[in-house]
Amino acid sequence: MLAAGERVGTERRALAASLAGLLILAPASVLRAEVDQPMSAIDWLSHSVANAPHNETPAPKERITGAGGIEDIAVLSLDAPSADTLGLLPAERTGLPRTLWGKTPEPELARALRAMPLDQLPALQSLTMTLLLTELNPPEIAASAQRNQLFLARVDRLLDMGALDQAHALLSQAATNDPEIFRRSFDVALLLGQERRACKIIERSPSIAPSYAARIFCLARNGQWDLAELTFGTGKVLGQIPASEVSLLEQFLDPMLAEGAEDMPPPDPVTPLSYKMMEAIGQPLPTSVLPLAFAQADLTENNGWKSQLEAAERLARAGVLDPNRLLGLYTERKAAASGALWDRVSAVSELDKALAAGDTKAVSRALPRAYKAMAENELEPVLAALFGDQLSGMTLSGKAARLAFELSLLTPNYEENARIGAEADPRGDLLAGLAQGDTSQMRTRDSLGRTLKVVFDAPPTAAADRYEGLLPDQLGLAIIEAIGDVTEGAKGDYPRLQDGLRLLRLVGLESTARRTAIELMVLERRG
Repeated sequence: MLAAGERVGTERRALAASLAGLLILAPASVLRAEVDQPMSAIDWLSHSVANAPHNETPAPKERITGAGGIEDIAVLSLDAPSADTLGLLPAERTGLPRTLWGKTPEPELARALRAMPLDQLPALQSLTMTLLLTELNPPEIAASAQRNQLFLARVDRLLDMGALDQAHALLSQAATNDPEIFRRSFDVALLLGQERRACKIIERSPSIAPSYAARIFCLARNGQWDLAELTFGTGKVLGQIPASEVSLLEQFLDPMLAEGAEDMPPPDPVTPLSYKMMEAIGQPLPTSVLPLAFAQADLTENNGWKSQLEAAERLARAGVLDPNRLLGLYTERKAAASGALWDRVSAVSELDKALAAGDTKAVSRALPRAYKAMAENELEPVLAALFGDQLSGMTLSGKAARLAFELSLLTPNYEENARIGAEADPRGDLLAGLAQGDTSQMRTRDSLGRTLKVVFDAPPTAAADRYEGLLPDQLGLAIIEAIGDVTEGAKGDYPRLQDGLRLLRLVGLESTARRTAIELMVLERRG
């Protein structure tokens, strides 16, 4: 288990420092309930640049130059290097033991990571990111085919979260000669606008190309148009190119054909490769209903201010965009229209100016408006990350005083801010008690408050029955289960919520447990 008795917040603050701004407060709902629910990364990865399909047509005996055939995957020996050990954060700086995965079989861990709910509270999202990025000893495997399953699950989870920069950094540490790893590296490179780098790898080692379409795209991208057309023709004749991709590839290779043709229906599913080719033929696709990772493409200066704002809000809500980048977009110019987005632009800009001027009366006027505008899009954690510490201890009036106090509790300095600006009422007292990790003297009347008091009235002494057999040898799996229990329990299953929070406290993740409890009260995200 994690070492107990360390100062509260150590594990989170150390992580935040090491990520240097990449890891920020995450939202309560990573994927919001919409009529057009975006796909998950797993959906598009599974259909993305997968190996070319097999058919009954026999391949020619002689390899056709430039066809980009796919080599068989070699079987690794049990003592081959494992990508599962790779990470961006040293375990010593996160507070996690290197032996976190313990005796849990690798396939089980990979399944558990992929099954984790996406709609996590900010503190749990941050803990999940820590699990994904920390350098840890590899889990147990029974056969060489199981190796790297956990690494791939970690990358897929990062892509689901829209954390392209982190996924790219993690993938960059791994060998690109592994087809499954390169497939993800290729997709991430496309989404980050770095296809030149990925295509250069394919140019040096054509056999690594994950599909005919990828090979054709890269040949064209590298200026080898004649070879790209030859490869397309060969793949089409051999039936190695799905019928759904033929028209798109034809228009991609022949700009004149694209100009005279009717607009193509969107690919199903949209993959990074098809997205790039649709863009190339002059039919760019909106990213709002695509997996979150696609939103990164709208952040470039080639897009209009509104598109950049919408993408930045979506990524900031997911906790994978520095809040200051969103603030920079908000304050870039004056909103020239009305509506929810523009209301946020003007409200946050007004609050930013009031705080910069140190005008408490102006802050008292601007804060409620900014909070309301941001809360409508579940962006309160971003508002807290930007201004929470500045607001702590300010002498404000009316509703602004309460909002300032609660926003200050959503920052890493929650414990100190609770002492500075505690509200003298039962709700404020309970929040302050949660920040201190002791609610035994606090009063509450609602069911959530009573639930949290059960957890924090006294330190936990044992894990709940639901974690039987997981401690101490399967600590990582126990933490993953606890994250899911808190997330799902917050929707109304309070015994499950209690069990998850107690487990987090028991294994030394005290700060995560406290911040999660505070977020449950302040953000009111209960399903």
